[in-house]
Amino acid sequence: MCGIAGWVDWHRDLTREERTVEAMGRTLGHRGPDDEGFWISERAGLAHRRLVVVDPDGGHQPMVRRQGGKVFVIVYNGELYNTTELRRELQARGHSFDSYSDTEVLLVSYIEWGPECVTRLNGIFAFAVWSEADQSLFLARDRLGVKPLFYARRGSALLFSSEMKAILANPLVEAEVDAEGLAEVFLIGPARTPGFGVFRDITELRPAHCLLHTRSGTRVRRYWSLESAPHPDGLDATVEKVRFLLGDTVRRQLVSDVPVCTLLSGGLDSSGLTAHAAAAYNGNGEGPLHTFSIDYVDNDLHFRANEYQPAADREFIRLMVERTGTVHHQITIGQRALADALSASVEAGDLPGLADVDSSLLLFCREIKKDATVALSGESADEIFGGYPWFRWEETLETRNFPWARKVRERASLLAPDLAARIRPEEHVQRRYEAAIAEVPRLESETGLEARRREMFYLNITRFMPTLLDRKDRMSMASGLEVRVPFCDHRLAEYVWNIPWEMKFCDQMEKGVLRRALADVLPEQVLKRKKSPYPKTHHPEYHAIVKSRFLDVAADPASPLMPLLNADVVKEIVATDAAAFGPSWFGQLMGGAQLFAYLLEIDHWLRKYRISVKIS
Repeated sequence: MCGIAGWVDWHRDLTREERTVEAMGRTLGHRGPDDEGFWISERAGLAHRRLVVVDPDGGHQPMVRRQGGKVFVIVYNGELYNTTELRRELQARGHSFDSYSDTEVLLVSYIEWGPECVTRLNGIFAFAVWSEADQSLFLARDRLGVKPLFYARRGSALLFSSEMKAILANPLVEAEVDAEGLAEVFLIGPARTPGFGVFRDITELRPAHCLLHTRSGTRVRRYWSLESAPHPDGLDATVEKVRFLLGDTVRRQLVSDVPVCTLLSGGLDSSGLTAHAAAAYNGNGEGPLHTFSIDYVDNDLHFRANEYQPAADREFIRLMVERTGTVHHQITIGQRALADALSASVEAGDLPGLADVDSSLLLFCREIKKDATVALSGESADEIFGGYPWFRWEETLETRNFPWARKVRERASLLAPDLAARIRPEEHVQRRYEAAIAEVPRLESETGLEARRREMFYLNITRFMPTLLDRKDRMSMASGLEVRVPFCDHRLAEYVWNIPWEMKFCDQMEKGVLRRALADVLPEQVLKRKKSPYPKTHHPEYHAIVKSRFLDVAADPASPLMPLLNADVVKEIVATDAAAFGPSWFGQLMGGAQLFAYLLEIDHWLRKYRISVKIS
């Protein structure tokens, strides 16, 4: 993976703005520690930071191609998993290649097919192509939003980047947040409304969208969407199709010129990927696969099973390592290190995030990077196959709200009265929810609970899954680690979308159809393990640390956070250890300790980015 940034301007001579273009690119050095490149003409400046994964000698960017007297320049972040097929088709159409990199294949695909090239791509990507002859910029993002891409308009200029920090490095853009942005942070966060960058006037290019920018204007369009239709296959055929698609996508995603590993929690999803990857490694004679897992100091002493985390990971990891013969690495993190990394995780993500769930992943990825450059991870299986408890809980299915965003009223009570009056918190959340529901591709034959579950899947795929994908991208790329997510293969997502619930929940188990598809590669105990999320610390020391640090912030007259909060409610949550926010106010892992940590993150974000709050 890599980092991309650029600036197109119809009125400025960008050959005189070389330092600014370079500064934008260099904010992304963590995404691409192996190489950097810049390309500048009068109207366009492109920057690239490279993490070498495939074709070390032939993949330098920005990559320039001259075709028919025209000059095309690409900057690209991602991986194509159908590079071989595309190269063959393009060669048959008369194109030749100087490298075996997917970057060159992508650039030639654009030259051959123009913007429609995106419909032919299997992969994770965010890229920009500048046509010097046409004076046009084309941006595109992968179907499910694995790779990030943001842009901003300022007068005659359009700026874009993998991360908002690069856009903010341009003097045309100031770090401002208005009432809508604060509503996202305090009420929707750590999720984010698709397309909304939180910073004023910074826009996210949504998944499955592309943008064409010319002197005539800017046009954004959607090139792919989930389509609802009756599922044609019986259970056995469905299991076989899922088994084939998963095996094929894992095989494709193992392609690399650098070491590859898997993240192994002992859960169904990571174990299934590890089993397929280990079999491929052993079959190719590439030696044993390396696997990595995370835990916390003394977590075994403090873990208590609950409805969200029914079992600890360690025993299931042991079973998988014995079954697959991997070389396993257990990374253990201390409580103070976890709290200390909260600030770094905010800077990696440009926004307050999932508190210690983010900071632990950041520390985890730093350790993995010492041994590997590419990792496979099980993100998105729960959203696509219906693994979360809220797919089954009747109360949640009946509630017209985001199922992972609980305690909206309690969160709203945190806000200072004047800010709450300006934001209207519960109305804001309801508007966001209704906008999401309005997008759902309906199936006319579905009514009642069937129709509601389709809504639930859509909400999870388009609103919750991006939060986890963004987290995984930012925390891993902050360490120069590329993480691939096989369950985000769009072919798998398209097929599973229309599998009816009774098949997804076959054998009366969440993700039942996936369990059947993995029955021949997993130990019985792992195959039947109940859903358990990414592990978090249960140590009371962590809670004490973040609470103490929040008290320091609350006592600091220079804190930019405290004027935004209700002082009486702050006193109450401190006195009660945020009991009203337990066991979870967001997702499955955000409880009282994470509330203190999240508020610390907001304070650091406001300070570090020198944010100007505009709520009038």
